[in-house]
Amino acid sequence: MDWSIYAILLAACAAAATTGGMFMPGQWYEELEKPDWTPPNWLFPVAWTTLYLLMSLAGARVAATPDPAYALAFWALQIALNTLWTPIFFGLRRMKMALFVIVAMWIAVAGCLITHWQADWIAGLMFVPYLMWVTTAGALNYEVMRRNPDVAPIT
Repeated sequence: MDWSIYAILLAACAAAATTGGMFMPGQWYEELEKPDWTPPNWLFPVAWTTLYLLMSLAGARVAATPDPAYALAFWALQIALNTLWTPIFFGLRRMKMALFVIVAMWIAVAGCLITHWQADWIAGLMFVPYLMWVTTAGALNYEVMRRNPDVAPIT
């Protein structure tokens, strides 16, 4: 594995993570009606830090394999969609649009899991927690949208 590739992929994750600092949930999110199974706020930065480390490591492992094109294409797609979701949900408060983004992200992460697994099963395994987290986040996005139909987006 090439550690410089890991660093580049981790930098891409850091860029995506900055949207969380730029578009904080804040009072607006706290006042929304949410399901009882909503993860506690402290868990989000812990989970995302772990997931970003794992996905960067998985991508670096796969980059060293023969013909990593599809795996790295899915990796690029998932991080692009990951970067979009936070500004759309928290910044613009467009929960329906955010749901479409997270569904696309789920497909991209599933694509990562499959293509990474085919190239290096350990790299594929590193995407399992991410797919589980995006599944939960997608369900939460849907439930918050459903329970708060009168929330107006920022225009």
